[in-house]
Amino acid sequence: MDVSTIAAVATETSQSRTANAVQMTVLKKTLDIQAENAMQLVAAAAQVIPSNPPNLGNRVDTFG
Repeated sequence: MDVSTIAAVATETSQSRTANAVQMTVLKKTLDIQAENAMQLVAAAAQVIPSNPPNLGNRVDTFG
């Protein structure tokens, strides 16, 4: 192997490691954002106020 080939392989390896590190960071950030959004949806669903009066929906008519 000549020196230029070794240098090219070293550069390629370094760039590959950097790209992998960036991709992992972006993935982790994306997962954090998705987890935060899911928690917001769960919190919003827990705050739903029923729109029907309390006496509606207590009985099911199975004879029809």
